[in-house]
Amino acid sequence: MSFGRNLQYLRQLSKNMTQEVLAEKLNVSRQTISKWEMDAANPEMDKALEICRIFNCSLDNLFREEMDKRSDAYSNLRVEEVAGFRYIEHTVISTDPESDAIGRMYNIAKENGIEKPKVIGWDFPNLSQEQVNVFNMHGYTAAWVLPDDIKPERYQIKEQSAHKYAAIHMERPFDNPFVTIPGAYHTLFDFMRTNGLERVDNEVIPCFETDGESMDVYIACRQRE
Repeated sequence: MSFGRNLQYLRQLSKNMTQEVLAEKLNVSRQTISKWEMDAANPEMDKALEICRIFNCSLDNLFREEMDKRSDAYSNLRVEEVAGFRYIEHTVISTDPESDAIGRMYNIAKENGIEKPKVIGWDFPNLSQEQVNVFNMHGYTAAWVLPDDIKPERYQIKEQSAHKYAAIHMERPFDNPFVTIPGAYHTLFDFMRTNGLERVDNEVIPCFETDGESMDVYIACRQRE
């Protein structure tokens, strides 16, 4: 773990705050910030507490965690207003539900004359402990974001209003999915906390991923009051 790397990481999350801007907020020189980030020195307690206040983190975050879990796979960390959309969804519960759920959406889209549909997905949480612990199952919901002129028969069409999301882009997430994808969520939560955003769970789809060789992860958010 490295306090210096953590501090640099927090600056990057906070709209790429420069060393000069942080130095002014802390009433220290830019050279002092540089020394901290090179781990050539550590701040005194009052400055460390002020850093926690600026970036909405804890002393444990700063000094005991490896906060910088970002990799070259991540880019375009942002807040995005996602326009409202209509969609249909399909949930599968099995030991490997993702491909079945996503494949179902692609098949329905093809039946309706759409060769390249926009498909999103998210974990389905409503499983019993027996399904999870005994049968090693998990659930996944895939959804097809419908074009304006498409109304698939025999499927309930749902609607989502426009909402703000924190989002991150990943290239080749499935090369190491058990590291890269959780790392993206970790980075988004750090980004939200640092920028005064909180997660929204009960108004819209709380989080989702786009399908493809690359991936974008979205988490619904709003400004913390």
